[in-house]
Amino acid sequence: MLDRQQVEKIAHLARLEITTEQEEQFAGQLSSILQYFEQLSQLDTENVPPTTRAIELSNITRKDTFELYGDRESLLKEAPAQEGDFFRVPQILNTDED
Repeated sequence: MLDRQQVEKIAHLARLEITTEQEEQFAGQLSSILQYFEQLSQLDTENVPPTTRAIELSNITRKDTFELYGDRESLLKEAPAQEGDFFRVPQILNTDED
């Protein structure tokens, strides 16, 4: 079972500020989680192939198609900012070269 000092260390590493009451609460909860993992480690997985997920998933996507938008001016008027025939967006990359 985890004690309060171990929970305090985990909280510090995770950059979390928790109260003394939360430390005691989390000590019990984290101990339960670790006990469950201990149970799982006792399972025989010798003949189980590695997987990335428990169930198979498949994406249902539509094919991308190109369509011209008929009313370009009304679309540009809805933009919060525009520059000529283009949408103006905030700069996200620094172009300064040092």
